[in-house]
Amino acid sequence: MRITNLNPDSNIGASSWLVDLDDGRLLMDAGMHPKREGREALPLYKLLDDKDLDAIAISHCHHDHIGSLPVAVRHARKAHVLMTELSGYLAGRVLHNSVNVMMRQRESRGIKEYPLFTHDQIEENEAQFQGFKYNRPIEWSSFAKTRAGFPSPTLEFFDAGHALGSAGILVRGQSQTLFFTGDVCFHDQTVLQSARFDDIKADVLIMETTRGNRIPTPGFTREKEIQRLTASIQDVLARRGSVLLPAFALGRTQEMLAELALMMRAGDIPRQPIYIGGLGRVFTEIYDQKAHLATRHLPNLRLTEELELIVLERDQLEAIKLGSGRIFVLTAGMLTECTPAHELALRMMSDPKQAIFFVGYADPDTPGGRLRASKPGETFLFSADAGEATRLCEVQEFDLTAHANREALLDFAGRVSPKVILLGHGELSSRQWFEEQLQARHPHIRIVQPAPGLMVEA
Repeated sequence: MRITNLNPDSNIGASSWLVDLDDGRLLMDAGMHPKREGREALPLYKLLDDKDLDAIAISHCHHDHIGSLPVAVRHARKAHVLMTELSGYLAGRVLHNSVNVMMRQRESRGIKEYPLFTHDQIEENEAQFQGFKYNRPIEWSSFAKTRAGFPSPTLEFFDAGHALGSAGILVRGQSQTLFFTGDVCFHDQTVLQSARFDDIKADVLIMETTRGNRIPTPGFTREKEIQRLTASIQDVLARRGSVLLPAFALGRTQEMLAELALMMRAGDIPRQPIYIGGLGRVFTEIYDQKAHLATRHLPNLRLTEELELIVLERDQLEAIKLGSGRIFVLTAGMLTECTPAHELALRMMSDPKQAIFFVGYADPDTPGGRLRASKPGETFLFSADAGEATRLCEVQEFDLTAHANREALLDFAGRVSPKVILLGHGELSSRQWFEEQLQARHPHIRIVQPAPGLMVEA
């Protein structure tokens, strides 16, 4: 087995792994780097140019895992594109939105390479998308059968509990197995239940490390954190300020809407409209419509019925009044440029009554990460588009992550008991922590942090 890391950077970057197994070639994930622009944001697809690719498997529909799928398909036009059944309802919508964002960035920032793919190309690609239920072995390498006379390797999706449709991927060959965690959550969230990675065994484990540098807070519980968020929202509304919850359209938005619905049910906050982004509204409708297919809590909670959801159009951003206690759950979670969340945050930042509450990961080098690290009254570089801004508003962070905590991932790695572990999808400090802990606990396991473009023999 040979595994090549196609992430163009050494941090979280663009998730993409090339697996050569039993004369078959599989690409796992086709992400886009959230902090790079143009073709620099793509995985190292040049390493695919001389290879026949049998299949592309997508772990889930977040931008850093699926955002460059149409470009990957160009390099492998005969490849099957495999994903979970639930991801199949989401993938096209995510990619069409990416085209819209790239078009805005071409216009506002002069990035002439954009868009890297078009709406028409996505519609052509969708004919190749195949959605599968969890826990069903799938043959993926027809080329391998004809070339070498072997039965095809298989892959199987396991519920990762991270976002709707998210999956870990188990790849089985004739004599070797590989498991790719994708992004995984081993604790229950408000809507989704925790990952179902029971009894996984594999020779090779590719593991995310997002929270390796996150030191657990003594006595922390998710329930206490939700109580703290509730009290903080109450304080802002009492002073007639508004609250912005920057959230990824898929996953974080629905989790926050569910929490707000439960707060309103309990009478903790008054019933009122919730302003959301258009893509967040689309994904929320899918969460409602496909509740029967997902492993979730509150299966009868329909967010679009429980809440009065108002899509905030871009031309409303400057006019909407903030002094009347409004709640916004807007894309994007990192306040990326050319998004409603970025524009609204810039407007709220100069008013001490307003509050911006982060409820998920925000890379330190994004506008959201820089705002989160700022101090009250400090002038700092917010974004390339907006330049410097002075923060007067309230900013808080709430640890309501959809990623596994580091100790849970360590325990999982021990249960898998692989011969080799490849560490990815995390900052250097996170990967280093995992390598040190894994080597101490499991000295017989080979630990590798593969650099961009590095091929690992296993």
